[in-house]
Amino acid sequence: MTLQATRQEVGIVVNASLDKTITVLVQRKVKHPLYKKILKRTTKLLVHDEENECSEGDEVTIQECIPISKNKSWKFIKIIKRTEIKEK
Repeated sequence: MTLQATRQEVGIVVNASLDKTITVLVQRKVKHPLYKKILKRTTKLLVHDEENECSEGDEVTIQECIPISKNKSWKFIKIIKRTEIKEK
């Protein structure tokens, strides 16, 4: 039996208001099949964040895992870049 490599993605946290869950926006580039233009496509993923350490705007690495809930099948790995909190 061989082990499969799990997918890892890099994205930006767009919502961190839920408990132990963040919403991450993952962006990818695809080529149009007919016109060959490079297009940007985005996907919003629900990610499990056990310690609630992420905040909005952070750039994070996530990894695919077994389903945790109905819509959540990704887990948080690490923060690549934190955003500075701006006070009004």
